[in-house]
Amino acid sequence: MANELMFEKPLVELQTKIKELRAFSEQSGLDFSEEIAKLEAKAAQLAGNIYTELSPWQRTQLARHGERPTTLDYIRGMCTHFLELHGDRSFGDDPALVGGVAKLDGIPVTLIGHQRGKDTKENIWRRWAMPQPEGYRKALRLMKQAEKFRRPVICFIDTMGAYPGIESEERGVAEAIAKNLIEMAGLRTPIICIVTGEGGSGGALGLGVGDRLYMLENSIFSVISPEAAAALLWKDAGQAQRAAEAMKSTAEYVHEFGISDGVIKEPQGGAHKNHEATIQAVKEQIVAALHELLKIPTDVLIEQRYQKYKQMGRYAE
Repeated sequence: MANELMFEKPLVELQTKIKELRAFSEQSGLDFSEEIAKLEAKAAQLAGNIYTELSPWQRTQLARHGERPTTLDYIRGMCTHFLELHGDRSFGDDPALVGGVAKLDGIPVTLIGHQRGKDTKENIWRRWAMPQPEGYRKALRLMKQAEKFRRPVICFIDTMGAYPGIESEERGVAEAIAKNLIEMAGLRTPIICIVTGEGGSGGALGLGVGDRLYMLENSIFSVISPEAAAALLWKDAGQAQRAAEAMKSTAEYVHEFGISDGVIKEPQGGAHKNHEATIQAVKEQIVAALHELLKIPTDVLIEQRYQKYKQMGRYAE
């Protein structure tokens, strides 16, 4: 219950009453089945009302939920023969960004993604999935390896942004991200990108150029966080909810704007409510896209990728 969000409080309170009444019924031997059934119906209706009318800020909170599946959860849940690879062959390894090779539905693939921790200790080690330059250079090394062996690349995006510390700047984090953008634009193998949680700033873009970009229903994708946008626009990070409404960075809007290629439905209440169902839904979308992209000749694939990004946005001359 401690991990429930504020807007879920009425539903949590009702579900608690149902559990207490059911426990009391078992202990006392009294029959409260009719009352429990009424409360369960009320809870189901309330859940439907809450989760079908989520605001952009509420979806942002769900995107950041600490119990959502991580990149390694997706990889281990949908792939076989996964071998994690480490290091950028230049400076070191970055635990905030993981990658390796595996088989997905019998297809050899390279998988790369931001990796959050499961608890505070692991989050500190992984810097809350905020990569340093060596993380993006490791990702690029694995992408070029995938290109050499003609393996499709699958990227899982879930980060607040690249790590902003001084050592990250000293080692060229902006250059590392920029190089990934250039290389991914011309990589001669299919690339599928999945935004699984928070796709924030350049840290997300460093894994975000591909032939297909899909977003989970309660994920966000933006060049800036609502808090940072509020601090810039109104000098008050506390106006994050207002900024989230204005930014329209949720999956529904991003798809409407033509930036993403589809929205992957989540279980009611969010991906953290049912990891298995979420992972299966993501797997089905990836496999369908793979079978489509692998049929396209490489030169045609690159041209289609170019046209995809060329057509994004609206402008006037």
